[in-house]
Amino acid sequence: MPKRTLVSWSSGKDSAWALHMLRTQSDYEVTGLVTTVNETYQRVAMHAVRMELLRQQARAAGLELHVINIPHACSNEQYESVMNNFIQEARLMGIEYMAFGDLFLEGVRKYREEKLKDSGITPVFPLWQKPTSQLINDMLSNRVRAYISCVDPRCLPSTFAGRELDRALLDDLPDAADPCGENGEFHTFVFDGPMFNHALNVNIGEIIERDGFVFADLELNRSQQNLCA
Repeated sequence: MPKRTLVSWSSGKDSAWALHMLRTQSDYEVTGLVTTVNETYQRVAMHAVRMELLRQQARAAGLELHVINIPHACSNEQYESVMNNFIQEARLMGIEYMAFGDLFLEGVRKYREEKLKDSGITPVFPLWQKPTSQLINDMLSNRVRAYISCVDPRCLPSTFAGRELDRALLDDLPDAADPCGENGEFHTFVFDGPMFNHALNVNIGEIIERDGFVFADLELNRSQQNLCA
């Protein structure tokens, strides 16, 4: 029997591709997406994606969205407290697995495994240690479309913010940059792909710099917003 599974959802390409990979396997029944949101700004942590876009992603994926609000300038203790509370709730919902889009960061994986130990929920990593050049090629070949929502200007020029993640962008990346942004070079927002039943119509808004990062303020197209109201 397929195991009831939640996907840790960042709004970006790795979590979206992890969802797609799980859906190609009979072992998992994905029942929802889980996202931490800055409760002050109502945006996805780090990716800075608006809540309305997050909701539309969940709708396009045909899945329930579980939002975990975390305070602005969240401490580790606060983060772990709200996550522990959610894990207990998820177990009561019959959740057996939690999937993550992590690729290579051993410390992150060990942290997730430690925090879920003895919880009754098993962590799963569908993309673990897949070569990033192959991974991004698989995504693009399967019509995954995403915008760069956040750039670390120490790694990439700020002009990458708001660009679509396509083969032209990959050609423009500095030689030292990972094509999946695995070293923190950039974060993405997925607006189309095989994990969705329809594409999201998204506009690129203001490009702003905050807290040492450059963000593209993505917005749902007004006409689509009216249709979804």
